[in-house]
Amino acid sequence: MKRIRTILIAAIGMMASAVQAQEITAKNEVIDCGSVLWEHPVTVKFELHNSGYQPLVISRVHPGCDCTTADFPKGAIAPGEAFTIEATYDARQMGHFLKDIAVYSNASEKPFYLSIRGVVAEEVVDYSGTYPFTLADAKADMVDVEFDDVNRGDMPLQRIHIMNAGSQAISPTVMHLPDYLKATVSPTTIAPNRQGTVTLTLDSKRLRDYGLTQTSVFLGMFPGDKVAPEKEISVSAVLLPAFTEMTETELANAPQMRLSQENIKLNSNKAKQTATITIDNIGKSELDISSLQMFTTGLKVKLNKTHLQPGEQATLKITAETKALRAARSKPRVLMITNDPMKPKVVINIEQ
Repeated sequence: MKRIRTILIAAIGMMASAVQAQEITAKNEVIDCGSVLWEHPVTVKFELHNSGYQPLVISRVHPGCDCTTADFPKGAIAPGEAFTIEATYDARQMGHFLKDIAVYSNASEKPFYLSIRGVVAEEVVDYSGTYPFTLADAKADMVDVEFDDVNRGDMPLQRIHIMNAGSQAISPTVMHLPDYLKATVSPTTIAPNRQGTVTLTLDSKRLRDYGLTQTSVFLGMFPGDKVAPEKEISVSAVLLPAFTEMTETELANAPQMRLSQENIKLNSNKAKQTATITIDNIGKSELDISSLQMFTTGLKVKLNKTHLQPGEQATLKITAETKALRAARSKPRVLMITNDPMKPKVVINIEQ
C-alpha cells in the first residue's frame, strides 16, 4: 500500500511539473500589419492566455525601439484567463519593419517575445483585379497555383490576392502544408471588405522527383479552422532536370525530341476522344522519357516505348473524357520529362 501511495505521489508530481505554474500562450506571436501609410501609427492587439495553474503577473513589456509602444494588464491574471497586449508602431520610417516586444513576467526568467511586421509606404495601393473564386468567407483571384520550370535550389513564390467577403474579421491560415511549401498571410487579420495576400514559397530542394508534384492546401478563416472542399487551393510544381554542366561535345551528341503536335483540339460534342502523337528521336543518342503525367483528371495516356534510339519513333495516345475535363479546376495538359537538353519539359495542351 505504501509503495502504491509513493507511486501515486510521484505520478502527481510529474504531472504538476509538466504544467507550468504560470505560462503565456498567444493566438499569434507574430502579427503582420500588411501595408501601412507613412506617419500613420498602426496598433495591433495580441490575444494571450495564462495557460498555467497559478496567477500570472506581467512586470514589464519592453519594445525593441522607441518607435514602438506597448500597453499591458497591470494586475494579476488568473489561471486560464485571457488578456491582451496592445502595441503601436509610429510608422515614421519607410520600408519593411519587424519589431520585437519582450514580455517579462513571473512565468519565466526569460522574456516571452511578440513581433509586429509590415511595410510602410507613402501610398497604399489595393489590388485592382477581380476575385472570381470563393474560399469560404474569402474571395480569391486564383485557387490553382503553379510553380513552372523550377530548377533544383530555386525558391520561387506565388501570391494569391484575397478579400474578406464576410461580415466578421478573419485571420486566414494555410492548412495542410507539405514540407516543401511555406505560407504567409498579410495582414494577419483582415476586416470585412478589406484585402490581403497569401504568399506561397516553394523550397525546390525538398521536392523528391523530377517532373510534376501536386498537392492541395486549404485556407482556413482562423487558426484551428476545419479543412473543407470549399477552402481548397491546388498547388503544382514542375521540377526540371539540370543540363547546365554538359560540354559542347555532349550537347552535340545529345538526344533530340520531335513531336508531330503539341496541341490537341477536342470536339466538345463527343463524350470520349483519342488523339495520337508520334515522337521521333532525331538526335545522336538514346532519348529517355522519364516521366509522363497529367495535370488534371479526365485524361489517360499510353506510350508504347520510353527509350528511343537515334532514328526510332514512339506513339503516344491521349484519351480524354469531355465531361470530366469540363469539371477540372485547371487547364488539361500532359507533361513529359526527357533527357533532351533542349526540351527537358514538354507540355501537350488539350484544347476544348
